[in-house]
Amino acid sequence: MLPDTTEKLSHGEPTFFVRKKVYVMFANDHHGDGHVAVWIPAAPGLQEVLIDEAPAVYFRPPYVGVRGWVGIELEQIEDDALAEHIQAAWRMIAPKGLV
Repeated sequence: MLPDTTEKLSHGEPTFFVRKKVYVMFANDHHGDGHVAVWIPAAPGLQEVLIDEAPAVYFRPPYVGVRGWVGIELEQIEDDALAEHIQAAWRMIAPKGLV
């Protein structure tokens, strides 16, 4: 687990926080959308690039997608690539002194 990470249920799904700020959310068929995925924040402009390059893997999630978050289909991504995305999300959200 990444430093200062806590997990708790939020909106009925496992959600991961670094010092009370969300950096990854699990979504299991959220409102019947068919996605078994994680939602993570992405650097400005990255959401569109990822979705354009691999629409079977990445999507714009509801609610947080307008803020640049990206959804990642868990069955469509290798574990190493997923880990890199999650670590990048943690670095975006964690306080600078912790990174």
